[in-house]
Amino acid sequence: MLWFYRLFFLPVILLAAPFYLRRMWKRGGYRAGFGQRFGAVPPLPAKRRGVTRVWLQAVSVGEVLAMAPLLKRLVADGRAEVYLTTTTSTGYALAREKFAGLAVGVGYFPLDWWLFSRRTWRWVQPDLVLLAESELWPEHLAQAARRKVPVVLVNARLSDRSFRRLSAVRTWAGRLYRKIECVLPSSEQDAERFRALGVPAERLVTTGNLKFDVAIQPLDTWERAMLRRELGFADTQLVILGSSTWPGEELAMLRLLERARRDGIVCQLLLVPRHAERRAEIETLLGTRPLNWHRRSRGQALGQVDVCVADTTGELQKLTQVADVVFVGKSLPPNEGGQTPIEAALLEKPLLFGPAMSNFRAAAASLTACGAALCVSDEVELVDQGLALLRDAKRREQMATAASAWHKANQGAMERTLREIERFRR
Repeated sequence: MLWFYRLFFLPVILLAAPFYLRRMWKRGGYRAGFGQRFGAVPPLPAKRRGVTRVWLQAVSVGEVLAMAPLLKRLVADGRAEVYLTTTTSTGYALAREKFAGLAVGVGYFPLDWWLFSRRTWRWVQPDLVLLAESELWPEHLAQAARRKVPVVLVNARLSDRSFRRLSAVRTWAGRLYRKIECVLPSSEQDAERFRALGVPAERLVTTGNLKFDVAIQPLDTWERAMLRRELGFADTQLVILGSSTWPGEELAMLRLLERARRDGIVCQLLLVPRHAERRAEIETLLGTRPLNWHRRSRGQALGQVDVCVADTTGELQKLTQVADVVFVGKSLPPNEGGQTPIEAALLEKPLLFGPAMSNFRAAAASLTACGAALCVSDEVELVDQGLALLRDAKRREQMATAASAWHKANQGAMERTLREIERFRR
């Protein structure tokens, strides 16, 4: 099976190259470190005796941020050093900005083909491999097995889509998962799915979601006021946040803003699209509305605006702190999967999301059950429920309190994860 994968990997990559090159061009930032995708590795220091070299792979911005506390704890006692890789240009830029001083190196994950992967492994020489959330790279796992290097899947989860796809090739998936020494699911639902795919029970330990243990630096009153001014928001107006929005959801948020203003509610809208390269598409949409708007990537707003489009990367946690009501994106059909509601709950924000939260089904259900969030069926209900929240300060406060309590009750994944990883340190 591995040789079949190796044989067809390059032809498939060549066929897919136009699509990926176009996406890379749109997102930008891929030129730096491009050779690392083919096995070049940034200069790394020599390995030290008695220090475990950990290769930590986190796909993009969300995974990098989720792994940040784990990275810090791993290197805190000096017994481990981390080589951090990521797949996307946005994740790479964030990793270099925030963690270059903690990691012995920051690089791109290589294309998962024999020569590229083998070349990278020869340079990195890890003693332990950590994969974040849902990584499953056959060649990467084969190289680890050949060298007898343990692999641990941390914060492991399987979306509905991934589970369906892997279930269709269950035998093959089971063989791959058996090359992973330990799988640490983020929820019991995920654990059940890994069991169904053939992961042995003795290799499964449900540790919880590491995102609950991410520490967010709160803005003080002055910093929050300055940020609002930068965005073009007044000190006293309510702010609606569209968090990690996908196509169609920006229009729904604009309709909520316009309806609220017609009803006499003084408010402004902050849109943070999941992919910043959609800025032109969102600009076109805003051009059809009689609204004053600003793009954050252009610098500080020169005055008050109706809408600010935060087309930047790595700022969502900070931007969420100016919001009074938060809508979690990728959750209104036809979008599917949902973005994480965890950080907004940590920041004690009343939440709204659509019915398509399958990537965070357990979190969404428990947030709704405890009164911290409202699940809306469609755009019409989003506008109605959003209006009700904007009108009711007491209810917003109650939901914020419930969100904070929910978040605190779910912490502890970090210690459980570290305890399992400790078994594989050399």
